Amino acid sequence: MRDSTSMICSTAVKLVGIATLLLTSIQANAQSNANPGESCAQLAKLTLADTSISLAEVVSENSFTAPGGSNIIRLPEFCRLVGLTSPAINFEVWLPLSGWNGKYQSVGNGGMAGAISYGAMANALRRGYATASTDTGHKAGPIPFDASWASGRPDLIEDFGHRALHLTTVNAKQVTTAFYRSPPDYSYYVGCSKGGQQGLMEAQRYPDDFDGIIAGDPANAWTRFYAGSHLWYSQAMLDEEGSYIPPPKLAALGDAVNAACDAKDGIEDGILQNPLACNFQPATLTCPAGTDSNSCLTPKQVSAVEKIWSGVTNSTGELIYPGLVPGGEAARGSWSTWVTGSEPYMSLHWRGGEGFFRWFVFDDADWDFRTFDFDKDLEYSLEKVGPAVDSDDPDLRPFRDNGAKLIVYHGWSDPDISPVASINYFDRVVDVIADDTKAVNWQSALAQTQNFFRLFMVPGMGHCAGGPGPDRFDALTALENWVERDIAPESMIASKIVDGEVVRTRPLCVYPEVANYNGSGSTDEAVNFSCVAP
Repeated sequence: MRDSTSMICSTAVKLVGIATLLLTSIQANAQSNANPGESCAQLAKLTLADTSISLAEVVSENSFTAPGGSNIIRLPEFCRLVGLTSPAINFEVWLPLSGWNGKYQSVGNGGMAGAISYGAMANALRRGYATASTDTGHKAGPIPFDASWASGRPDLIEDFGHRALHLTTVNAKQVTTAFYRSPPDYSYYVGCSKGGQQGLMEAQRYPDDFDGIIAGDPANAWTRFYAGSHLWYSQAMLDEEGSYIPPPKLAALGDAVNAACDAKDGIEDGILQNPLACNFQPATLTCPAGTDSNSCLTPKQVSAVEKIWSGVTNSTGELIYPGLVPGGEAARGSWSTWVTGSEPYMSLHWRGGEGFFRWFVFDDADWDFRTFDFDKDLEYSLEKVGPAVDSDDPDLRPFRDNGAKLIVYHGWSDPDISPVASINYFDRVVDVIADDTKAVNWQSALAQTQNFFRLFMVPGMGHCAGGPGPDRFDALTALENWVERDIAPESMIASKIVDGEVVRTRPLCVYPEVANYNGSGSTDEAVNFSCVAP
């Protein structure tokens, strides 16, 4: 028995040695400065689990055009690897030929994914990162939020929910290590919306994948979000004839909200600093009896707004998902895109909710969104697809224990994913830390949570960008400083850019702190604000 074991061990050692020599050879060739084309091409010989590599070539400076596109994306010279992981996970890895910063970055997707995120990869490459993206295992359909690809394919749903990004990250790190003959010093993830869900899924399910994660406007409780947001808002608008709000009425709604609540923070600037403090009642906009115009809402339209802001509960009164909050309704790309659409059955909420439940859950081409039961149908949905797509586990202790850091941000004027959902998730994480550390009070648990997880609420920002408030900020530099230099972000400066010029800056504060005007100086300059406890 000892002899047999020794032979097995000896064989295993030899195989490891051969694999190491092969990898070393590929690494050496990949780093040959004499012929970058050949060194990049050598990556095609890499053996990655359940993966085939179809392309490994150098892309010269300012020559890349995304597949299916027509515009050249201005980029430095890089090595481009294209691969496919079984069953259908397409991915790409980009490696700068010069100026590599020694780090790796995965980028996320949006909506129902289905495409490589070339724009996000370009941003990462310009900053010197080796970077990768995946289509999450399927091709995007012809209309937004198409989900017909999920019909009869629980494996593709699993890939979409969590598996594709994880495997792409594992493969991309191996490619990066082979090409540079050294593993990346740090690994980061950046994503918003679906990408936010992906970031939180990584922190919860694969806590060793990244040293730092940025998760923007995360759709983390995916199943509840699609029921209590996409589906519920659609029912509020379309269940009863006359409930639909035409886009021309949104200006009146937005103006009325600002008139009632804008000045609550001491500044009239079209931005609600804390929408939860806004007690505007939509009924005050009710049209006089027998009339209807773009300056008022009919009683059924008033009811629709109330439903959208309140969220939906089940028969026992339990909140399924929080509603939207007042503010930014009339902003370009806000309610007119997500909530009302240009006309009935054209909103992104309707497309999202209808597609998800029709194909992910019921797999029925004739399913009618009006029939959804928020008790039994939600429970069935959570059991069927929740384990694959929901990233709402508040236990981030493995992520914390790995020394990793998490930044979540959320626009207060998000018309898609309720900003309250991110606050609720953060509070649940604090509760877990409180129990784990036997904290003497909530403030103590909050401080311990903020050692690895910080939430930034963004007043006036829409879904990942846009809205009336400042919406441009550099969360990645803040995360790099936190991970690499142990300098935790106390605030981030957000800018509002109009026609290429910065017209306003504001500090984004670590939740629960808020930006408070100091009382002097321009309210368009962040220097005149301080982050204070509410």
